[in-house]
Amino acid sequence: MRVTVDAERCIGPGMCALTAGEVFDQHQEDGTAIVLRPEPPAEVQDSVREAVGLCPAAAIILSPDGGR
Repeated sequence: MRVTVDAERCIGPGMCALTAGEVFDQHQEDGTAIVLRPEPPAEVQDSVREAVGLCPAAAIILSPDGGR
């Protein structure tokens, strides 16, 4: 799994960082999402999928197999 965030779509509510803080954080200036671990380990992938579902802007993009 590879995780990216469309910064143009992100509106900064922080659901991703609250749900999967191991993978996401937020820019201090505007609250938009930052991906800390673009290829998260298996043990947090369920949390990442949950964060995708909770994102009100649908700004989180998942690609299977590292996007390769």
